[in-house]
Amino acid sequence: MSDYKIETKCVQSGYRPGNGEPRQIPIVQSTTFRYDTGEDMGKLFDLEASGYFYTRLQNPTNDCVAAKICDMEGGSAAMLTSSGQAASFYSVFNIASCGDHVVASSAIYGGTYNLFAVTMKRMGIEFTFVRPDCTDEELNAAFRTNTKAVFGETVSNPSLRVLDIERFAKAAHEHGVPLIVDNTFATPVNCRPIEWGADIVIHSTTKYMDGHGAGVGGCIVDSGKFDWTRYPDRFPGLCTPDESYHGVTYTERFGLGGAYITKATAQLMRDFGSIQSPQNAFLLNLGLESLHLRVKRHCENAQRIAEFLSGHEKIAWVKYAGLPGDEDHALAQKYLPGGVCGVVSFGVKGGREAASRLMAGLKLAAIETHVADARTCCLHPATTTHRQMNDEELAAAGVSPDLIRYSCGIESADDLIADLEQALAQV
Repeated sequence: MSDYKIETKCVQSGYRPGNGEPRQIPIVQSTTFRYDTGEDMGKLFDLEASGYFYTRLQNPTNDCVAAKICDMEGGSAAMLTSSGQAASFYSVFNIASCGDHVVASSAIYGGTYNLFAVTMKRMGIEFTFVRPDCTDEELNAAFRTNTKAVFGETVSNPSLRVLDIERFAKAAHEHGVPLIVDNTFATPVNCRPIEWGADIVIHSTTKYMDGHGAGVGGCIVDSGKFDWTRYPDRFPGLCTPDESYHGVTYTERFGLGGAYITKATAQLMRDFGSIQSPQNAFLLNLGLESLHLRVKRHCENAQRIAEFLSGHEKIAWVKYAGLPGDEDHALAQKYLPGGVCGVVSFGVKGGREAASRLMAGLKLAAIETHVADARTCCLHPATTTHRQMNDEELAAAGVSPDLIRYSCGIESADDLIADLEQALAQV
């Protein structure tokens, strides 16, 4: 459905029922699939035929939803994962292994930072973190001969920095590696990173895509545009025979449009099993059908909240790229002209204690380790999602000790502002 607008893709892409078939995507709640002969199933294990044999690798419900997100992002192939963390891990580990190196923006979700800086470091993969607003010289200096990818977030969580996708893509491509972009906060409704040069796009579908706090999940979309075959020595997993699958070479068998996702499914999903449940995929699809409507409301509410907070005497600072005076406003106008996201970060005069009093006084906004929900919620990252970071790492990630992450839902903006007013009166 590549010729249709994003609003239509949210509703119609990924699944088209035949005559007399279910209008909604069926939930194929089955662990396994039956075949008449061992030879038929054997073709699946040899990657000589498409189909399903065990839900740990693939499932029809999941594939329909992945196809919808793929179409929305303008990619060539996609896969669902059990969580956004799994998507982050798979997207990098699919092309980087022990002894390799990755360049990443320092302004990323705390869980992703820990995944990269601690867990994957233990696996022998080194990461160099650069500020999203670093100079071109600093960015290029971060690359090494063993660099395999560049990673960043369209709108970072919770520092809300906007990534200059074209600039990071240019640097990545000049060094012969792909750019991986986490597009969770922007969603394809507000930004499609592939159109700006990104090669791989990932999502925590738990957030805006699901939108109702119902199902944890993730997604990886390949643009199909990065030519792995130009660098066969750098990406041997894609360009040389895979002995665990009878010597198949992914780029030869599946082309540039299918090699990356097929390898991630055939190898990583086979061995790690981080599959999204068909039930969660079904719930995710229901969320996708209204994504274009909800994102617009989230952004409208966030803009009003940011404007209200920026004029309040008890607020020390506000970070929202939709504000004309924001440091990333120009980048937001370029990459996110239809709206930034529904999240506003701000600090209360008085620091941590004042922030705690404000959050305790809120009646509509719930304190949750969650974001991008239909219901408004808030969090103090320095003592929760980013508590594993020291002060220096927090500063590099753009997370100050007084930062409150306020995720606007789709309620009335007037009610949200009134709730903030009464809470601020108690500070």
